[in-house]
Amino acid sequence: MQDSYFLLICVIVLATLFDFINGFHDTANAIATSVSTRVLTPKAAVAMAAVLNMAGALTGTAVAKTVGSGLVQAGTITQLTIVSALLSAIIWDLVTWYFGLPTSSSHAILSSILGASIATAGPDVIIAKGVYKVLTGLILSPLAGFVFGCLLMLLLMWLFGRHPLGMVNSFFNRAQIVSAAYMAFSHGNNDAQKTMGIITMGLVSYYHLPDFNVPIWVMALCAVAMALGTAFGGWRIIKTLGVNLVHLQPIHGFAAEASAATVIEVASSIGLPLSTTHIISSTIMGVGATKRLSAVRWGVAGRIVLAWVITLPACAVLAWVICTAGKHVIN
Repeated sequence: MQDSYFLLICVIVLATLFDFINGFHDTANAIATSVSTRVLTPKAAVAMAAVLNMAGALTGTAVAKTVGSGLVQAGTITQLTIVSALLSAIIWDLVTWYFGLPTSSSHAILSSILGASIATAGPDVIIAKGVYKVLTGLILSPLAGFVFGCLLMLLLMWLFGRHPLGMVNSFFNRAQIVSAAYMAFSHGNNDAQKTMGIITMGLVSYYHLPDFNVPIWVMALCAVAMALGTAFGGWRIIKTLGVNLVHLQPIHGFAAEASAATVIEVASSIGLPLSTTHIISSTIMGVGATKRLSAVRWGVAGRIVLAWVITLPACAVLAWVICTAGKHVIN
């Protein structure tokens, strides 16, 4: 029953829904700073982000392979495991979206996979090396984003500090469109691949496939779902990131987006699933800190960090509960 075709369909449907929710939950990652600095109107920013999220989602599968085959032993995973993980991540994303918290969809789904897998086959199912790799990336990436954002902003201040403010704003009004597009592309590249990995995990489990290869139709499905989700927007989180966290000018928005997108693209190229929410939040903080430390609203930042910390155990426990309850219902 656990490996029935019906549950495989549930996996595909729920994974597509998660990808869609990821799109509108994390829309702010790509466009919050552009909207905040008034370089792009909300409609134009969302349209651009949707198109480039889809383009980014079609560029690779390295992250998908890490998510689908690098965290847990695929042979012990059932369709119920994956359904439970997806339900947990979807519930968490919707709750945090409602409260306007830019939590990590990546943290949510990765920790949910671990929790549901433990409920299915015990802790021995975990691939320690893969989990260590992912956790290291998730923990260190915000620090990398903060430092890179700070350094890039200092470089830009050195290069443009003697130029008239009007000329600087005019230049970065145009340049920030490029950086926003770069950020949207990188977001689709890393985040959509996580869903590709989950769907392929379900296919490998159901059909007992010997190799983990992401089908073209899975890539296309995830790309379209994320683009549609992005088109609906995530205005609550856009306000938190682009308005409440730090006051931004176009040059600051460019530095935050360019540095965040670069960190994400490097990670995607080596198959490391990152939290795009963490990266853009930390680069915004790094950029803001170059003005003065008090320019960052650390109370808001602390609320965001707290949400990050809570996500990992909360989603793991929620997925474990859902999977355990599901096994009792099925049996």
